[in-house]
Amino acid sequence: MNYQQILDDIYTEIQPYLSKGKVADYIPALAEIPKEQFAMTITLADGRVFSVGESKKCFSIQSISKVFTFTLALNIYSKELYKRIGVEPSGNPFNSLVQLEYERGIPRNPFINAGAIVVTDSLISHYGDEYKALEVIMNFVREISGNEELSFDSIVANSEMEHGDRNRALGHLMKSFSNLDNDVIDTVMTYFKHCAITMNTEELSRAMLFLAFAGTDPISKKTFITPRQAKRINAVMLTCGHYDASGEFAFHVGLPGKSGVGGGIVATIPGKMSIAVWSPGLNKYGNSLAGTIALETFATKTGLSIF
Repeated sequence: MNYQQILDDIYTEIQPYLSKGKVADYIPALAEIPKEQFAMTITLADGRVFSVGESKKCFSIQSISKVFTFTLALNIYSKELYKRIGVEPSGNPFNSLVQLEYERGIPRNPFINAGAIVVTDSLISHYGDEYKALEVIMNFVREISGNEELSFDSIVANSEMEHGDRNRALGHLMKSFSNLDNDVIDTVMTYFKHCAITMNTEELSRAMLFLAFAGTDPISKKTFITPRQAKRINAVMLTCGHYDASGEFAFHVGLPGKSGVGGGIVATIPGKMSIAVWSPGLNKYGNSLAGTIALETFATKTGLSIF
């Protein structure tokens, strides 16, 4: 299959959609990013990489980082983690307070904001403080992406903290239900920092490869998690990876994936490849508009889907 030709065709077909959508202007540091940008990369088991567009341009990965922190926490706590977070789709916006109160401080899944804050809290507890936890998160992402220089954008993290009243409220609400062990501000700030990691589509696609191959990176041959854990993470990505549009994404694209309001989306095709796409214009659910269409087009053109 000529993957480069397929990506080139997608790049041409996607052009009319690049002016549509809306950037994440509720985070001031992201509000000024031009939305007419696009990149897409696939990485195969043998290390071959195919890209189109601005695949070396870094952007804020935002909620895609929740995949990496969930992986770390699941590896540490195993099924004990599920006492603090569920694995069900929320059916509500990613920052809903109403559902969290109704369900007594137990987030529906690790990919909504409340769930990711609990996951971050669990890592802080395990590693002793927020600085060590962040260091472990950063080193893990550096290793799986193949870039030892990766960092987070402190301007974006601080911007999120300055305007993150709702996320702090989520933290305080969970604290009131005894589902947050550490200081709310420290935990939420650590959460914002890992959401502010900057990567490009080539790095993101590389970073997801271990999840496409049952927990083992086929290039480095290093095993990060068990096949069972990789199966669980892929399942939660399929059912919960796009907030209240997760069912729609599964219906149209048919791949486990995770989006971020920075415009990035990652996806896996188990046993075959990992994919990353980026375009900053978001649809009404907070997912990349052009990126979602690009992934649907890729699945259609290649016939690759888990269904």
